[in-house]
This record gives sequence, C-alpha cells and structure tokens, in this order.
Amino acid sequence: MPKRDKVLREEPGIHCRLDEVLEERGMTLTELSKQVDITYANLSVLKNDRGKAVRFSTLQAICEALDCEVGDLFVRRR
Repeated sequence: MPKRDKVLREEPGIHCRLDEVLEERGMTLTELSKQVDITYANLSVLKNDRGKAVRFSTLQAICEALDCEVGDLFVRRR
C-alpha cells in the first residue's frame, strides 16, 4: 500500500477545533451555518474531523464569522 493511502486511512493528522471555537464564542453550528451560508451537514463534517479538504473561501467565511484566524481552527495532532 502506498504511504499516502496508509496516512489517509489512519486518524487525521489535523484536528479541527470548530466545536471548541464555537463554544468559546457562545455560538451554535446552526447559527454559524446561517451566517456563512454553508450547510449544517458540511460544517458538521469539518467539525467532526471527517473533512478531506476545505476551500479557502470557506475558511475565510468561517474565520470572519467567528472573528478568528485559521490557526485557531486547526491544530496538528502529534
């Protein structure tokens, strides 16, 4: 099995902190979904570390709505 395939099947090396940032802001995923015009289902995939890719426009919209930086949303797992 190629190394890339093995890495993709293991636990993601990047953790999305969306849940934590939302809690810090006192906001729900539903509220964020409405503000950024992204479906609840797509935000849920991101929040639960099941996303494989994120568009820069999506990151920008989320960061603007939450008044945060991209680095506040994502951390590397070690």
